[in-house]
Amino acid sequence: MSTPSTARGRTGSGTPAVSLTATLALLSFVMPLATDMYLPAFPRMADDLGTDPSGVQLTLTAFLIGLAAGQLVLGPLSDRYGRRRPILVGLTVCALATALCALAPTLPALIALRFFMGFAGAAGIVVGRAVISDVATGAVAARLFGVLMALGGIAPIVAPLAGGAVVSDAGGWRGVFWVLAGVSVLMLLAALAFIPESLPEERRRAGGITSTLQAARSVLTDRVYVGYTLAFSFACGALFCYIAGSAFLLQNVLGLSVGQASVAFSVGALTATLSSTANTKLVGVFPSALLLRIGLGTLLLATTAALGITLAGQLNRVSALALIGIGFLGLGQAFGTATALAIERVPYAAGTGSAVLGTLQSVLGAVVAPLVGLGGDDTAVPLFTGMAGCSLVAVLALLLTRESGPAGAPEAAPADVLEGSAGATT
Repeated sequence: MSTPSTARGRTGSGTPAVSLTATLALLSFVMPLATDMYLPAFPRMADDLGTDPSGVQLTLTAFLIGLAAGQLVLGPLSDRYGRRRPILVGLTVCALATALCALAPTLPALIALRFFMGFAGAAGIVVGRAVISDVATGAVAARLFGVLMALGGIAPIVAPLAGGAVVSDAGGWRGVFWVLAGVSVLMLLAALAFIPESLPEERRRAGGITSTLQAARSVLTDRVYVGYTLAFSFACGALFCYIAGSAFLLQNVLGLSVGQASVAFSVGALTATLSSTANTKLVGVFPSALLLRIGLGTLLLATTAALGITLAGQLNRVSALALIGIGFLGLGQAFGTATALAIERVPYAAGTGSAVLGTLQSVLGAVVAPLVGLGGDDTAVPLFTGMAGCSLVAVLALLLTRESGPAGAPEAAPADVLEGSAGATT
């Protein structure tokens, strides 16, 4: 087991141990597994629970709201108390809540449990990003975030295939949650074994809620950080539009079977994973900001074209799947670079910066998920309208990242934040 003394400082000159990187990648599986694995079950869940598509999508919304709230709470707490404890407590509660989801008797009960599942599971995501910022900076950090995105891409590839297999046999949608509960336990065991305390006592921020609010204010007033965060979050919003509406698009609009729809979704996720993998090779060769612009531009072109074809009544399997694939190429290119560029701006409050980024991402996902289903289950117009709209905002957000100083240079910690941090060393 790694010990706290093995945590690398923020020199940016090396990379963390393979075991730590792999464990952080596993923790990043929380969101894709919890959102993608039960997608093939949406139509059956609607019948079983006596609701419509928007009702089922509320279970996704509840999870994302919980994820947002959890990141907002656990990120700043990790700046104060360290990284290890929030991760371990969060994963324990997440495993319990997931098991209870499998036993939920009604839709309201499932919605409530999904909220708690998201709140607790947020620890693995928000604190994991902060751990990366503790041990690496610059191109090394960007490359690591890209590696996490690439490894994390395994989950959305496998999740719908596994979910479709579970749903198709006697397991049903409840069986999906039993599988998720087992995976949560595996994540907890990996965290116990391989995640050290990466935030030493002298770098922790004391001062309670006042210090936390000061750090949040300093993060939110950094225009460049806000620009990269908005770009990342609205790109994720486009992805969540697709996640929420994919089962109905692929099965009801395009006429694919449950198995075919699972394969189609997995191919899209594989495309994003390969793009993220390629991005890890490009970081350091080309500026991260340039790679981000290319990725978001590709996403915008693909989603706008899909919307135009849909409105013209020319949407078919080939055009839909091809344009979705191109969009995923852009997403894979954008996610790692946007995350690294945003968090690197605020190294003095990495947990808070990670929390704000993840919270906005989750809130947007929670908002768009039920909206995609409002048009019914036999049209793709709401889905592609949401994807194109989110992509446009993501591109426009890059206007906020223009600065007169050196591109990507992180801000120094504001005086009030330094005063809050000083309390930990006195």
